Amino acid sequence: MTTHPSKAGTKGVPRAARERQVLAAATEEFGRHGYEATTVAGIAARVGVTKPLLHQYFGSKQDLYLACLEPVGDLLLEAVRTAMAEPAAGAPPTSLRVLDALFTALDGQREAWFVLYDATLPPDSDAARRAAHYRTAIDDLAASGTADLLRAAGAGDPLDADALKYAWRGLCTALVRWWINHPDQSPEAMTRRCARLFAAARSFVPAGDDHA
Repeated sequence: MTTHPSKAGTKGVPRAARERQVLAAATEEFGRHGYEATTVAGIAARVGVTKPLLHQYFGSKQDLYLACLEPVGDLLLEAVRTAMAEPAAGAPPTSLRVLDALFTALDGQREAWFVLYDATLPPDSDAARRAAHYRTAIDDLAASGTADLLRAAGAGDPLDADALKYAWRGLCTALVRWWINHPDQSPEAMTRRCARLFAAARSFVPAGDDHA
């Protein structure tokens, strides 16, 4: 991304503060509407600046997307990595630790999940490649966790871990989408809800059932 000399922003707002406003608004817009449907003009209007000023600060639409993506990708990747570290005695299961870490990281910017998991990115673009880099890194962590879970359960099919990895990503996406629609729910409340849902799900499959 091209950088420009620092100077004051519009209407007396320092440039650094204006850039933070733009990034917060753009992250929400990209996450809510997707890359394809989001426009630089719409983001500029929301922040109260001109489209040329936004281009001056961030470059192209893709540059602006990347400026939103990289902090989100770094944040989520580190959250998952930390949650999957060796747990203390009596810690919740890995799945709940990871979900709690994701909810905590996304608190205040829930739409940011869909900046990373955006299906409308132009194929073979820098934006798509960079998003894929973060998704792959997070998937690799998830794959190691699901493989451990399946080994403990005695699952022998090597494709089980791959299938569970995709199911896990879908579950996280569905939970974040539900969370966006319930803004009163805190990260802690979401983690408790997931613990209840997981406990209920275990009752659907009787112990020792090998016919699934």
